[in-house]
Amino acid sequence: MITIHHNPRCSKSRETLKIIEGAGIDPVIVPYLESPPSAERIVELAAMIGVPVRALVRERESDYKEARDLPNLDDDAALAAWLSAHPRVLQRPIVVDSETGRAVIGRPPENVQELIS
Repeated sequence: MITIHHNPRCSKSRETLKIIEGAGIDPVIVPYLESPPSAERIVELAAMIGVPVRALVRERESDYKEARDLPNLDDDAALAAWLSAHPRVLQRPIVVDSETGRAVIGRPPENVQELIS
């Protein structure tokens, strides 16, 4: 099963979803701004992608730049909790293949090909 943590206002997220659906896949769509992943799930997602939690931070996002409560970026648990509370700063989209336990960040959208081909 393919799941996309989706922001319909993000062009990369829309493009990634279009690639998935174009492959004939009906993904589970998680509107992560409305239903943010838990801190534990963020740690899992980072592990599935093969990166530290820090790699899931959108450092150009204004919420990140203006943050006064940002934890140590090398503390995965604390940073994951912070990201769960500030989902606008989470990389998007994140696409998960629950059957293989793998995930990718859809930047660029073509990254999703790793999961669906």
